[in-house]
Amino acid sequence: MRKYNRLWLLALFALPSCTDYLDINTNTNYATSASAELVLPQAIVGSASVSNAFSSHAAHFAGYMANAGGYSGFGSLLNYNLVPGDHNTIWVNSYDNLQDFKYVIDQSKDQDEQSYFKASAMIMTVLNYQRLVDAYNDIPYSEALKSNENLTPKYDDAAAIYQDLVVKLDEAIAVIDNAKSPVTLNPSSDPLFGGNMNRWKQFANTLKLRLLIRISGLPALAAFTKDHFEKIDQKLGFLTEDAIVNPGYVRDRPNPLWNSWGYTPAGAIANSARIPAQFIYGFYKGQKLTDEGRGLVIFKNFATNGTPVNQLGNETNAPTVVTNYSTWYTGVFNSSSSITNSQGIMKGPSQGQPLMLVAESNFLQAEARLKGLIPGKFEENFEQGIIASFTYLYKDVTNLVASGKDVKSDVEQYKTDNEESYLVNVALAKTPAEKLEAIITQKYIALNMINCDEAWNEYRRTGFPVTQPTGDGFQNMASNKSNSTRADKLPSRIMYPSSELSYNSANYKVINPFSDKIFWDPN
Repeated sequence: MRKYNRLWLLALFALPSCTDYLDINTNTNYATSASAELVLPQAIVGSASVSNAFSSHAAHFAGYMANAGGYSGFGSLLNYNLVPGDHNTIWVNSYDNLQDFKYVIDQSKDQDEQSYFKASAMIMTVLNYQRLVDAYNDIPYSEALKSNENLTPKYDDAAAIYQDLVVKLDEAIAVIDNAKSPVTLNPSSDPLFGGNMNRWKQFANTLKLRLLIRISGLPALAAFTKDHFEKIDQKLGFLTEDAIVNPGYVRDRPNPLWNSWGYTPAGAIANSARIPAQFIYGFYKGQKLTDEGRGLVIFKNFATNGTPVNQLGNETNAPTVVTNYSTWYTGVFNSSSSITNSQGIMKGPSQGQPLMLVAESNFLQAEARLKGLIPGKFEENFEQGIIASFTYLYKDVTNLVASGKDVKSDVEQYKTDNEESYLVNVALAKTPAEKLEAIITQKYIALNMINCDEAWNEYRRTGFPVTQPTGDGFQNMASNKSNSTRADKLPSRIMYPSSELSYNSANYKVINPFSDKIFWDPN
């Protein structure tokens, strides 16, 4: 983990690369102090880039992304022989980002007028630590972010961290509620919710629901989860609008997702060595389910069966990308200087970066209600989750449903096209296991190339969507070159980064990526 002993001041778009937004301590000419008002928006934008990095790494494990033809040298990506150097960036950038939020919290301490800045930073801190635990399990927490005071922080127990994160969310909501004369946030200081503190509280409530559901099956934490499920503020509710960061992305400073898997600012394909995996594609094109509505806005040449797809690991006659096109972009490439905006996943360079979708919020509520963890019937949230997914994908870069798109009609067609599948028509599910499978599978579909890490987490927790390690690429989530010893032929987690081995060797943990699991993983 990198250590920092300088503070910072950085304009939102002072650097050319979206990943550079995260690096706050590389230039000694920057100012050494800054107000919470200036640091918070930059930190939120940094979290958007971190979110995309987590999603991108998980896309290869969760059956969303495969290798394209015409390239070689994929290395451990295909056989899962993971090494500590594979995922340094998400660890380093996450702690970088957490340091920023800690600065906001420290600057706002005991200052009522700064309460909204503090609470927002607290909520974002929980989000970032949750991601780290879900990727690495035990991590530096209680002794982290202390700069030169502690350069070798201990690794805290992951389950204990999770419990503390739930408490921190309650504290953040209380900070908002108890503020007497706070400075209000606005779109400039809050590129996530534009200063709407009720949405911040709903975001915190939804994050808490995510955390509690993830540990709800652990007997050792049964009393904790029961107590905190009972304390969830049902009147406050959960996210009803997508949590999307947008500080004003433009072509020269694009959205991180677009910059990674769409197009560069110069108009070149950002990455032509990756295409969709057959496993996820089968949920749209009939191998598992039929989904014309979402398929048409997500995948290039979906209507003509010309979408290049592959199973991860297959290098024999693997299809290449369509010339000049990212496979997840369905707009029109006229030239490098004329790339139209569209709908779907890759809407355009000015689209916002989702941190959490309303679709996920609804599927979390559906599971909680199915299991009796919060009151209510799960079926309504299940239906609303599907509707929310269609709605997000039918929106353009302005965050409005595009002209000519009819969410209600296409959702009904989706049900009709899959009239015998309980994965779509949940009333057909006969057992609690089938109902849970439907919820998690629909969440998996909704998170496609948006928040892949959450889908990967949920697969490891629940075993859904179902994968058949002896099946073809449409049925098998794993690489066909997998060296995993697990029954599903997948890894169980990633390795601790080599940066920790270099700088925190006394606490560094050597793990097995096939047998060592995240604490909430029962599989």
